[in-house]
Amino acid sequence: MTDLKNRDFLKLLDFTPEEIFSLVDLAADLKEKKKKGIPHRYCEGKNIALIFEKTSTRTRCSFEVAAHDLGMGTTYLDPSGSQIGKKESIADTARVLAGMYDGIEYRGFGQEIVEDLAKYAKVPVWNGLTNEFHPTQMLADLLTIRENFGRISGIRLSFYGDCRYNMANSWMVAGAKCGMHITLCANSAYFPDEALVQQCREIAAGTGGSITLEEDPLAGAKDADVLYTDVWVSMGEPMEAWAERIEQMKPYQVTDQLMAAASPDAIFMHCLPAFHDLGTSIGREIHEKFGLNELEVADSVFEGPQSRVFEEAENRMHTIKAVMAATLM
Repeated sequence: MTDLKNRDFLKLLDFTPEEIFSLVDLAADLKEKKKKGIPHRYCEGKNIALIFEKTSTRTRCSFEVAAHDLGMGTTYLDPSGSQIGKKESIADTARVLAGMYDGIEYRGFGQEIVEDLAKYAKVPVWNGLTNEFHPTQMLADLLTIRENFGRISGIRLSFYGDCRYNMANSWMVAGAKCGMHITLCANSAYFPDEALVQQCREIAAGTGGSITLEEDPLAGAKDADVLYTDVWVSMGEPMEAWAERIEQMKPYQVTDQLMAAASPDAIFMHCLPAFHDLGTSIGREIHEKFGLNELEVADSVFEGPQSRVFEEAENRMHTIKAVMAATLM
């Protein structure tokens, strides 16, 4: 395995393709050990701090279970339990926590926050999500894709929805690094930052991958191996954002028609949570205001035979475990 000890895990731009594939390999090995009941307490006695300025079900559970399996203790700091950037500077927080813990996870807002934490902490810092990047989700998705297709390089993935934020950014980076063909499907007003597009295209030129921006949803689905989407309004955005976003994003809902336009063995993926029915309070509120029963994905796709969303969610834990093990062992 590639030596990643004491490395931070902030964004996949910081890693080579070989290092990324190595982490996926390690995650697959740890997943097999977990399924077979083989202990792997490689980090016995270590402790980690989990800073959550944005709450999350999957990310918190993944880090806590993974840490436990590796033999580590965890301290969870929710939005009310951390003074980061408020009563205490990021630099001071980083140095305080580094004196008590062997690793620090951050899930929150700007990428500059997690970068500053890493700058001042003398222990590994892991990005659980920022506005710009979501690298732990990418590793889970790459493992899920490899489990389904036996490979990552050469896979065609089409992302539907708002392409200006962390998931579309992360797919451009991951796809470019791993030699995938990434298509981002949205109204052009929701295309990603052009500078990052060009940077990823330069990377892809060396790996055999490609980055395509597409406004026609059916054209984007043609021959795709994976159709991927995310919620249309990100955490922290006001409810007022829904009206505009629904109007702009409705043509990019992942439907049975889109799945039929993709490759015959295509799969559907979503980083969750998903608004595919009326089972959430936000979903019911949207229904009352706009008359919609489903948003970014049709329920028939989400619950259909091509959906891999729950396998993908489980893989968050295995790949996060790989990141912590690789950087702490």
